[in-house]
Amino acid sequence: MLTMIFKNGLLLTFDEVLFFADNCDLHFKVSRDRYSGYPLTIEGFAYLWSGARASYGVNKGRVCFEMKINEEISVKHLPSSEPDPHVVRIGWSLDTCNTQLGEEPFSYGYGGTGKKSSKCKFEDYGEKFGENDVLGCYIDFDSGEEVEMAFSKNGKWLDVAFRVSREELAERPLFPHVLVKNCAIEFNCGQKEEPFFPLPEGYTFIQNVPLENRMRGTVGPASKADCELLMMVGLPASGKTTWALKHAEEHPAKKYNILGTNAIMEKMKVMGLRRQKNYSGRWDVLIQQATQCLNRLIQIAARKKRNYILDQTNVYGSAQRRKMRPFEGFQRKAIVICPTDEDLKERTLKRTDEEGKDVPDHAVLEMKANFVLPEAGEFLDDVTFIELKREEADTLVKQYNEEGRKAGPPPDKRFDNRQGGFRGRGAPYQRYDNRGGPQGGRGGYQSQGGNFRGGEVEGFCGIYLVLNVISFCVLVSLLNCFCFTLYRV
Repeated sequence: MLTMIFKNGLLLTFDEVLFFADNCDLHFKVSRDRYSGYPLTIEGFAYLWSGARASYGVNKGRVCFEMKINEEISVKHLPSSEPDPHVVRIGWSLDTCNTQLGEEPFSYGYGGTGKKSSKCKFEDYGEKFGENDVLGCYIDFDSGEEVEMAFSKNGKWLDVAFRVSREELAERPLFPHVLVKNCAIEFNCGQKEEPFFPLPEGYTFIQNVPLENRMRGTVGPASKADCELLMMVGLPASGKTTWALKHAEEHPAKKYNILGTNAIMEKMKVMGLRRQKNYSGRWDVLIQQATQCLNRLIQIAARKKRNYILDQTNVYGSAQRRKMRPFEGFQRKAIVICPTDEDLKERTLKRTDEEGKDVPDHAVLEMKANFVLPEAGEFLDDVTFIELKREEADTLVKQYNEEGRKAGPPPDKRFDNRQGGFRGRGAPYQRYDNRGGPQGGRGGYQSQGGNFRGGEVEGFCGIYLVLNVISFCVLVSLLNCFCFTLYRV
């Protein structure tokens, strides 16, 4: 008996090997047929890898699927120095792996640059591939003590790329997986009447493997009430990202999506290396692009039934309320990371040395001046303190408030530097539009501008308001002068 589901106007059988929206990155758009998709490519999204994993995996037999690169999406806004702006990586991974195919254990990928990778180790393999090429992806569990993975390009067999011991895999299933940058792709898992190219003897499309010999991947939450949103709260370098990564790793079944600039930068890697290790352009511009991407992803996230960790400072009371509001119906919780002042200073120095991230002193002082500890109530179901408990944290935060106010400008002249997030009608980011954007619309965003700068400290609504008022006054004065001149004439 087949389980039927009705989604986005389509009736689908639950035994199909599909690419559902809860098995992919937020910026990967799965098409209605669930066998094709493309990433968002506007602005900073063109720097990002975007991954998707199939709904079913296998741990026996000889199984395969095909993938065709339908289009290399135009990204003329990228600098000419950008390495490999159009590239795809295809392969297999465990259901517990992240979407960055080939960059951790039990994640095996073959990329269009002619490299294979696993555990972030890249080696030459096969041939380069690109637009209109068809890749075959094969896995053989019957070859002996080792599981073998091989690939083909346009029907040409490229030999075995990976061999993994059965003992290592421990009968865990591997799932079809794709990672793309600025390319539209489609899969053939066996749903087509004919394959793109004839299959090697003995191999079966994963769609045609009996249901009892396939394993279903993790199914996402059924309703918003089942979804969890953890909002990190703490000053820069306090340990928020460290806690978020550890918590996500310790709860793999929840498949937390971490939303933060660090997570964005992880998806901007080049050959497995973070951008600050090999980026020749302006680093501040790239951070600005990452922040713009994050604002859009948060907006998308509020519409998706998933579990999230919002990895930002979130120290402003107004920002805490504003960011939680779109997630109404979720289980909304705050995780406060407040170490001692000595520990914070030590962690700040360590982060600067290791990551090259250095938040300006004036920005940190502004956050200290406005730091508000969250409380359970109207927009939060629970608040958890990880290091200093509430009473100790409250005393330290009051010290920070005083320190920030003394160092900064008078309160009546301080700009409203609230933290990045949702601003209602005045939001600096664009509205997400499921119908797709204009001009062919890859990515589904209306490109309406927005000059948001900085990841942790918001920007300058007060300045814009003052400039708008001044401009209006000047316009009125000019109009009066013009009318008076006409009257005299």
